[in-house]
Amino acid sequence: MHQVNGTSQREWHEQDFKRSVEFHAMLLAMAGHDLRQHLQVILGTYGRLSGRVTGSSERAQIERGQHAVAQMAEQLRELISALRVHQQIGRLELVPVHVGALFAVVGQNVAELVSDRAVELRIIPTRAVVTSDPILLSSALENLVRNAVKFTAPGGRILVGIRRRGHLLRIEVHDSGIGIPSERMRKIFEAFHRLDPSLSDGLGLGLFVVSRAVELLRHQIEVQSAVGQGSCFTIIAPAWEPPYREHQRRAR
Repeated sequence: MHQVNGTSQREWHEQDFKRSVEFHAMLLAMAGHDLRQHLQVILGTYGRLSGRVTGSSERAQIERGQHAVAQMAEQLRELISALRVHQQIGRLELVPVHVGALFAVVGQNVAELVSDRAVELRIIPTRAVVTSDPILLSSALENLVRNAVKFTAPGGRILVGIRRRGHLLRIEVHDSGIGIPSERMRKIFEAFHRLDPSLSDGLGLGLFVVSRAVELLRHQIEVQSAVGQGSCFTIIAPAWEPPYREHQRRAR
């Protein structure tokens, strides 16, 4: 095979492709950060304007503008979430992940959405540790919680907790939302699929990101749902064990 400065042409193309992907990923991440800041400024301006106008027509226009900007912000968040998953491909490293710390970060990230939707979010503290990738697992869990909040009516409840089953840990997100019809269950993890567009401002990438992240991690995901009663999404991951304990468990 032809060599380019000691490197095969195939390897050179692979390295060049990797550099190109990383460069574009970095640009999108930077743009996403800057755009989100601008969108927050616009939303704040709309908020101040809404408190000053008195006419119903002007107020309706402002509300339409606020909704459009909120849609852009949510769609941008979904794209960035998908990007984070894509960036981990090829450099995945499974390490001990403290679920309690992960819960705390996700709770902070969704606090504003929970307040806006007027729902109750309860996260049960835990000391559990799973073997996973913190970036992918965080993206998957946050998307599950956001999805639960979006499809739960005001006054409803979301519960996030963990159960241990042998050497596996079940990270569960329960909601009292609208539920999922059985005939649509197969499509909920498809990209751009939205169960009810009137209840979500996103692109329909949330559960797609979850399924992709879980697939890369070689974890499992389960869904239980009943229309009008709510849903439970569960990520199943191996509990982390110190090397000597893992060796002892396999030896038994």
